[in-house]
Amino acid sequence: MNGGIGRMRLIGAVFVLLSAAIVYQMVRIQNSEHSRQLVEMFAKTYNQQVRVIIPERGNIYDRWGNLLAGNKEVYEVGIAPQQVINPETVARDLAAVLEVDYYDTLRKAESYRKEGNERYEVIKDFVPAEKIRMLEEKVNAYEQAEKPKKGPAPSLVGVFWRPHLIRSYPENELAANVLGFYNYLDRWTGRGMLGLEEQYNNLLAGNKQQVILPMNPTEIQEIPEIPPGASLITSLDRDIQAAMERIIDQAVEANGAESGTLVVMDPKTGEILAMATTPHFNPNEYWRYGEVFPLGSYFNRAISQLYEPGSVFKVLTMAAAIDAGAVQPETPFVDVGAIEVGGIWIYNWDRGAWGPQDMVGCMQHSLNVCLAWVAQELGPTQFYKYLQDFGIGRYTGIDLAGEQVYPLSLPGDSNWYPVNLGTNSFGQGVAVTPIQTITAIAAMANDGKMMAPHVVSAYIQDGVQYPVNPRVIRQVVKPETARTISEMLAVSLENEASSALVEGYRVAGKTGTAEIPGPEGYTNQTNASFVGWGPVDDPRFIVYVWLEKPTSSPWGSVVAAPVFKQAVEELVVLMKIPPDDVRQQIASP
Repeated sequence: MNGGIGRMRLIGAVFVLLSAAIVYQMVRIQNSEHSRQLVEMFAKTYNQQVRVIIPERGNIYDRWGNLLAGNKEVYEVGIAPQQVINPETVARDLAAVLEVDYYDTLRKAESYRKEGNERYEVIKDFVPAEKIRMLEEKVNAYEQAEKPKKGPAPSLVGVFWRPHLIRSYPENELAANVLGFYNYLDRWTGRGMLGLEEQYNNLLAGNKQQVILPMNPTEIQEIPEIPPGASLITSLDRDIQAAMERIIDQAVEANGAESGTLVVMDPKTGEILAMATTPHFNPNEYWRYGEVFPLGSYFNRAISQLYEPGSVFKVLTMAAAIDAGAVQPETPFVDVGAIEVGGIWIYNWDRGAWGPQDMVGCMQHSLNVCLAWVAQELGPTQFYKYLQDFGIGRYTGIDLAGEQVYPLSLPGDSNWYPVNLGTNSFGQGVAVTPIQTITAIAAMANDGKMMAPHVVSAYIQDGVQYPVNPRVIRQVVKPETARTISEMLAVSLENEASSALVEGYRVAGKTGTAEIPGPEGYTNQTNASFVGWGPVDDPRFIVYVWLEKPTSSPWGSVVAAPVFKQAVEELVVLMKIPPDDVRQQIASP
């Protein structure tokens, strides 16, 4: 027992001695000559900062190399007070050129003389190059001028400017809803917001590096160079994008619509050639975002706004039924103007009865009753299996930030009722985005293969270009089904002499008119749309038009179909697609 107590006392004594030794050593070091020199050194270098060196942000180009997003050089202007010779000249010239406060600038310019301030003072940041040229002209003029007989000579000695980059969008509003923006005013923690800038932020930004540098730029010896971020080559075509934006703007104004969306896709690759939505936005003035897009509105309606698509959805219903063998184009149907599904009566858009029809007639006249019957023939199990395969209720995975999706109600869900089979067949009671709709229907123009939609076709990193290859999501219907649907929809447009027809080019397409639901049921406002592709024998494009709440007419056939025609008339020129008879002559041996 006593031995244990002795050992404890010995250990305690050792700890006391060690503690005393540590305290003595700390006091000795703090009062040593070496410690004093260290303190003096750090006191002299208080004007240092840990700076993050940000690499040049990668550029964004259209498919032909036209710059859509790049970088522009601007300047930070500041004063090294201890070097200022003539504070009055500095204050006067900086106030005039940079539009800063004269008295505040004068106080900073005199701060070394009056206060001994050696700290570098930033006067203004993000100064454009033309302002710097004005300062340079003044510097040259002062250097060449004769010295005055009395008083100090005018001088800008002590004023410095150092360049840095800000994000620049040379096409201003063009494709802004696709590009997004970079909040460049936040120099050290800025990042891409929305669109491509957000989706590919890490790739575009590159790798930052931390270094310790003097705050005074005159003392900086060397700033390390670091590789720039990767650049993106998009599938967008600048000229097609500009044409589609012009067309949809005109359509919104002419039809008194709340907004408009126009998407052009290559159905064989999933590449987005153009994505035009309203309202427009200039990312060079991104701080005005809230003025253009108030709370609750959508930056890019093509990928973010969910809505009931209406009759364009009938393309998917008919494709599923034909693919499963439930109906054929020539299958007869007698339309009596109403059909009961799940105990609820469904009517045609005009409340009329159209009598004997085949499936081509049902699509041509856009008969709700017929499509509800088709869905019943197909059955709920197969119907909803096809809708899921078409990607309804699922993300398309498009490479843009902000895509939205609404779950598809399925049999067995608490919010699914037997009547849904009927209403869903013609695009009511189901919510989609334009990108979901065009991606699904594009399979009809690509032998039944649904392609993943994408905007970036390649990226460039360290001087090497890496392609982004097209990706097949799945074969949703058989090739012969897709070709049958294309032919049915081409014939239906021709039979009704649709305003979507384009002289010299055979196209397939379908109108859509969907009443917009409100708190107390469906309103008299509509979503008017049209989806179409061509040339039918070798589809090069698919176009989706959507006008929200048009006031000139509620019908897609009246409002949206002519917009499709305008778009195609521009596309065939810009894409250099010859008329059908010319192409067929060239192709024939």
